[in-house]
Amino acid sequence: MINVLIADDHAIVREGLKQILSGISGIRVFAEAGNGDQALKMIRSDGWDILLLDIAMPGKNVLELIKLAKQQSPSLPILILSMYPEDQYAIRMLRAGADGYLCKESAPKQLVAAIRKLTRGGKYISSALSEKLISEIQPKQNTVHHNRLTDREFQVFCAIAAGQGISDIARKMALSPKTVSTYRSRLLKKMHMQNNAEIIRYALDNQLLF
Repeated sequence: MINVLIADDHAIVREGLKQILSGISGIRVFAEAGNGDQALKMIRSDGWDILLLDIAMPGKNVLELIKLAKQQSPSLPILILSMYPEDQYAIRMLRAGADGYLCKESAPKQLVAAIRKLTRGGKYISSALSEKLISEIQPKQNTVHHNRLTDREFQVFCAIAAGQGISDIARKMALSPKTVSTYRSRLLKKMHMQNNAEIIRYALDNQLLF
């Protein structure tokens, strides 16, 4: 029996996932979490075979959640469920330690296939993403600017794009305002930008806002 832990802040989404999986032989939703902190506490317990993790929940950034989850349980497969396009987020999630990425609008049979593949030790991505990954490793291939950012820089980038100030970002990321300002300077340089307005415009144009 594959024991599934669902982490999503929307009760209706959790209920929908439970209904999809309830009729599948060999798979059961054993528990659910409404935020990242709850999920991390549950992961400390044994018995989970896979974590279905929403890309945007209150509390810790999803990249940090993935890394903390893998630190606590390195062998636990993590499948990211997202309403955002995989070409914008999937590669970064996989680099952070996730084992698969699936858009929430995908067919139920894809969810079941992904769960079974991950619990057998595999990875799950779409064929379109596979092609993108191949293009990403080509040395002469240009890449989109935001993929040049480190995870911390990307977190600051997304927070600024969402309208958060330096002090708020520092508090949420448990960093000093000076450190956040340093990340901001670095990402502006890498993105060839001058100010926050350009960050916001880029995020909107590339569908990067949670």
